[in-house]
Amino acid sequence: METTNWLRQTADKPLFPDVLWSRPENKRHAGKLLIVGGHAQSFSAVSAAFIAASKAGAGTVRILLPDSLQKTLGRTLAEAEFAASTPIGSFSQKALGHLLDLSDWSDAVLLAGDLGKNSETAILLEKFIDKYSGLLCLAGDSIDYFINRAGSILDRSDTLVIAEIGQLQKLAQPRAAIRQQADLAQLVNTLSIFTDGIAAEIITFHERQIVVAKGKVSTTKFNKEINREELAAYAVTWLIQQPAVPFESITTAVYDYCKNF
Repeated sequence: METTNWLRQTADKPLFPDVLWSRPENKRHAGKLLIVGGHAQSFSAVSAAFIAASKAGAGTVRILLPDSLQKTLGRTLAEAEFAASTPIGSFSQKALGHLLDLSDWSDAVLLAGDLGKNSETAILLEKFIDKYSGLLCLAGDSIDYFINRAGSILDRSDTLVIAEIGQLQKLAQPRAAIRQQADLAQLVNTLSIFTDGIAAEIITFHERQIVVAKGKVSTTKFNKEINREELAAYAVTWLIQQPAVPFESITTAVYDYCKNF
């Protein structure tokens, strides 16, 4: 049975036009975003998120990278700061104080990914989640760090998770059986029930559709390749600017993303 909570958005017709036209006009009121990610071999996720956040209309954006990238980047990114890294170039536990200081400055934190697989980084992220209570967005491999303690993000208020179906399948167990082989209607129904019982907002992708779920579910068809980090930057920027209506803000961010990419 198809859920009555399924809302369909098209490229030429936003579901929530009032949200679309009520954004801050002054850049000073458009929000402060902290983007975190990268390791010695890659910072492409952070770079993509930074460019997209600026395009989405974020007021001020700052970046936190491991200091293993400092020699590589030098002063090419004026918005970047560097925190302690492990010998293999990922964030170390010693980066926690720096990360918390910047998160206090920001209106939201985007864990953009490219974090690599490292036990010290895992401990850092766990400690950060435990201490940070603000708006949090997770994308890319940052989600993988929480597969075994999914409740810490799924049951956390002010949280947005942008996950591939495979990641979401792991996060949802044993609460929901999300199948990669499900058709769109089946997925929408499953996500409607699943997300009605958690605190976090979810974005995922299926059958060329961007799916937003929080009890209600919106779908937006997008025929191009979806970049998770870019979409995450759009979604969290809109959430910063209109936090009172999170589902509507995120769905409208998807519309804006599809229009601009």
